[in-house]
Amino acid sequence: MTAAMTSRVSAARGGHSALRRLVPVDPETFAREHWSRRPLVTTSADLPGGLTDLFDEDAVDELVSRRGLRAPFLRVARDGRTLGDREFTQGGGVGATVADQVSDDKLLRLFGDGSTIVLQGLHRTWGPLIDFTQLLAEELGHPVQANAYVTPSQSTGFSDHYDVHDVFVLQMAGEKRWRLRAPVHPSPLRDEPWTDHRAAVEEAGRAEPELEFTLRPGDVLYLPRGWIHSATALGGVSTHLTLGVHVWTRRHLADELVRLALESASRDERVRASLGVTPSGFDRDSLGADIDLVRESLVRELQTLDAAAVVDALESRVRGAQRPAPIQPLAQLTAADALEPGTCLRLRAHVDARLVPDEDGSVTLRSRLGARAVEPHDVGTFVALVGGGVLRADMVGLELARRLMREGLLVSADDT
Repeated sequence: MTAAMTSRVSAARGGHSALRRLVPVDPETFAREHWSRRPLVTTSADLPGGLTDLFDEDAVDELVSRRGLRAPFLRVARDGRTLGDREFTQGGGVGATVADQVSDDKLLRLFGDGSTIVLQGLHRTWGPLIDFTQLLAEELGHPVQANAYVTPSQSTGFSDHYDVHDVFVLQMAGEKRWRLRAPVHPSPLRDEPWTDHRAAVEEAGRAEPELEFTLRPGDVLYLPRGWIHSATALGGVSTHLTLGVHVWTRRHLADELVRLALESASRDERVRASLGVTPSGFDRDSLGADIDLVRESLVRELQTLDAAAVVDALESRVRGAQRPAPIQPLAQLTAADALEPGTCLRLRAHVDARLVPDEDGSVTLRSRLGARAVEPHDVGTFVALVGGGVLRADMVGLELARRLMREGLLVSADDT
């Protein structure tokens, strides 16, 4: 993982690294000493770049009052429980026939009474975070989401719990006291929430914390999944961002191995054969031989599966877990229609394009926009583009360039 992370960081667009804005150590050290292992607390003094360009309290006010958010892009918590949507939403009024639009009036009352506001999915709704989370996900190789937690003074939004994804906590305003305790269920999977281990988590919460500290504006906490935590706002409103890293795990490899093995085993007529007539119902004696046959077939397929096939299958899931960089449809079509031979083009950011040779000698371009065949005489062009190159439209070919722009694959190199 270290080499891959270093490569992604060094290849960050414009020479800027999202990860280096969050941690004070080099990517190799972070990967070796902290990734999925130990928390890392960093003060703003060690991150001189600052974080306020990503999000602030003005952004909170704009989102809840002017953006027409609907549940589940926002939720509210009080005394360790999540409130029902109806407690903070209302109808959109004339011309907006939706029943669950966020109500700024209800939020005003709830927040004043000590409730925590949680803005969810900011990686889809707030421009600076769309860009930042996509770059961070590219560097880490794992999907990233963004939530914001706005907590009144002296309030604890959520009681002791753990997350099923790694997080970077960015303190944006106010101060928050954090208490961390070691996992009771290390490396939880996405379908293993803390409530599955509620008793153990609550017992751990009664013990002295392993780490206790205060995050102030500009400070950052990296917290691996499974670590138990709670936080209390101090002396005023506290706003922090949580960047959730939904890590790919060896369990995902196991899922793909089993799926591919089952797909291959099913080509065997014996595996597809019907079970015998059993008037008295199935029992161990009647199914023993069938189970042995299927088990042997699956084991055989698992042992002979090509690792490349598993990687290809996982890559397909990786592409589906994220989206390419945002694109402006009207401006893009206008640019495609006005394309000139000297216009410089590049691949759309975060499209995750790769050239894959097929068995018949042809080449396919696979990306988050789907798969497209590449003509033999265009392979060199696509090699250059996939490698991060910038090409003039006449080098691509005006007709092909316009088509690729209309597909959303190419954009003007002048776009930021």
